[in-house]
Amino acid sequence: MGTRALRFETPNGPIEVTVTNCVVAGWTGRDKAAIDHHIEEMAEIGVPGPSTVPLYYRVAVEQLTQGDHIQVLGDDSSGEVEPVLVATESGLFLTVGSDHTDRKVEAYSIAVSKQMCPKVLGTAAWPVSLDDDLDALALQAVATIGGDDVIYQTGTLALIRPLKDLVAGVGGLAPGTVMLCGTVPVSGGIRPAQRLAVSITDPARDRTLSHAYDIETLPVVS
Repeated sequence: MGTRALRFETPNGPIEVTVTNCVVAGWTGRDKAAIDHHIEEMAEIGVPGPSTVPLYYRVAVEQLTQGDHIQVLGDDSSGEVEPVLVATESGLFLTVGSDHTDRKVEAYSIAVSKQMCPKVLGTAAWPVSLDDDLDALALQAVATIGGDDVIYQTGTLALIRPLKDLVAGVGGLAPGTVMLCGTVPVSGGIRPAQRLAVSITDPARDRTLSHAYDIETLPVVS
């Protein structure tokens, strides 16, 4: 069984988690209009629509990283900000992450594309109850493109299916499971960047989870 050791700083001190299962929830828009928008975004880059929504993709735990630098093959990949649930023996935690994905591969198989790039997670987390109202939590991604920082994504969890419903859709999260929970629409179209900074802000408690990473593009040779 593959494992990945992760460490998170929490309000109650650091925790260490041995991850044995990683799930990426896709097509998680809360309403039909949001889903249709995302399907249109993906169609623009040649990705066919889903067979059902939401979909749950399994990803190798070795793809998880909390680093600030990743390497990808070619210039056809991009990241996206997502809320991430981490199931532990002591309960659920929320962190921020990026479902970095190879968009060229995605055009013929989303499942394969999920394996092509690292899934980047933050190093801080909050304990979370899925019974709480999480809709006000704000997601943001700032991308460095051509040397300029641009707002790549922004929106609240109200745009995503309730995390409680997403967890129920896979029959619950056993300890040692990480689940990326979907994203919000992109401004200006899906495109590669040299750096991506992602965050989740809790306005009620004036706190933020944030992480950033550089993207190094490796040459494609044949």
